[in-house]
Amino acid sequence: MLKSLTIILLLLAASVAAQESKKNKNLKIMPVPAFGYSPETKTYVGAVTMITYRHLQDTSVRTSNYKLEVNYTWNKQMIIETGWNSFLKGEKWFTKGLLHYSRYPDYYYGVGSETPESNKTLYSSNRFLADVYALKKIKKNLFAGINLRTGSYNTVSAKDANTVFSELTDASHFGLGASFLNDSRDNILTPTKGYFIMTNLSYNFSSTGYTRLTTDARYYKTWHDKLTFSSRFINVFTFGTPAFYDYAFLGGDQFVRGYYYGRYRDKNLSSIQTEMRMPIIWRLGAAVFGGTSNLYSNNNRFHFSATKFNYGMGLRFVVDKKEKTNLRLDYAVGNKLNNGFYIAFGESF
Repeated sequence: MLKSLTIILLLLAASVAAQESKKNKNLKIMPVPAFGYSPETKTYVGAVTMITYRHLQDTSVRTSNYKLEVNYTWNKQMIIETGWNSFLKGEKWFTKGLLHYSRYPDYYYGVGSETPESNKTLYSSNRFLADVYALKKIKKNLFAGINLRTGSYNTVSAKDANTVFSELTDASHFGLGASFLNDSRDNILTPTKGYFIMTNLSYNFSSTGYTRLTTDARYYKTWHDKLTFSSRFINVFTFGTPAFYDYAFLGGDQFVRGYYYGRYRDKNLSSIQTEMRMPIIWRLGAAVFGGTSNLYSNNNRFHFSATKFNYGMGLRFVVDKKEKTNLRLDYAVGNKLNNGFYIAFGESF
């Protein structure tokens, strides 16, 4: 792994050198190879392209970003994903979203915060997920609008013929919601100060209807332009029975690093994550992070015995000094030997 990291850093250094002659460009395209390890994919390889863009050189508008990522994993998984955070002229509108397609052998452990390892069942699916927001500015830093979210599983099948997979009888959902955002972050990909508070309430259609309320609150502060503290508090509440893939999950790069994505799932999630970032030398920096999370149903209330801890550390490489865009390399550990290595543009939160 050390050899692979060295190769990646050398490629990044070459990319940086090429960028130095293209200063003051309003549009920047940064393709880099992707290499990493996570509990749900094992080792993966691929490519990531990050595009950063400032609308009409308007310095009052924060830089927008778009990402396209294609990965192939040692678990024979194909993942294609694009995401964006885009401000329009004068920040009068803000749109963000995620489109995801994957061909994915995966493990299902059941619903609950304490499902045993022996529960796991191998299944496969072709999945498409979309989560799109369109928000209009009400006043400074305050936006309101609508959210469309949908997910569908095609050709879902259990690999264990002896397992009853009733949860997969309806693997699709479609939801419409209202969203409110208060966002004063100085930078979308790598915030150093400000806050982000988003609340979304959606009604979702599946085999039955259900309501989902999500709150995502983040805070950032930097001392002496060196040490940056960031924190994130997430609450997901579900009223009714969600579709299979619309339960609250732990794990992955964005939601509690260090756990197999989907290893634990339930109707409700509460999570607190914190991180400290600091520069080291040249374009290199370091980070340490950790947090606690809990999944619970409406009947099985929040209880501390089921709390999931995670912690880790990582490196940061500044690929764009002007826009403060980082490439992030993190290693995280969770309960019961869960762990993961992640590479991504921008911070986890």
